[in-house]
Amino acid sequence: MKILIVSDTHRYNANYLKVVEKTGPLDMVVHCGDVEGSELVISQAAGCPVEMVQGNNDFFSELPREKEFMVGQYKVWLTHGHNYYIAMNSDVIKQEAKAREVDIVMCGHTHKPVVDIGSGLTLINPGSISYPRQDNRKPSYIIMEIDGAGEAHYTINYL
Repeated sequence: MKILIVSDTHRYNANYLKVVEKTGPLDMVVHCGDVEGSELVISQAAGCPVEMVQGNNDFFSELPREKEFMVGQYKVWLTHGHNYYIAMNSDVIKQEAKAREVDIVMCGHTHKPVVDIGSGLTLINPGSISYPRQDNRKPSYIIMEIDGAGEAHYTINYL
């Protein structure tokens, strides 16, 4: 199973469309918020099921603020992260994830990619595919692959 995880497209969808074409076919796309009205473009280009939530810039969006779903054997909690102070550190969001008894929390907001695999909890932030803020300033996304044994593997990728 191959999952594309993106965030913070901020209505600039050109890089997202490039990545979908480059990485496809996909089994799922996860968008961690700040879609800014591009829900239809993102969903149609994916060609597979899409999970997405609203971010702090998704004013008047009908997307949920957060959601939980399964990916293989993993319980995933999807949230943009701004309500859990992710821009400061990951302590609050990790505490909430543990209280929800999830295996993986996926978030965005910081525009900086992170794969933090801990004991019983993995935190995923794909950074921003449109407006990156990490040192190299390259648009980033994460590919999550579930192998034949059901184990998850993550790679941070750059355009």
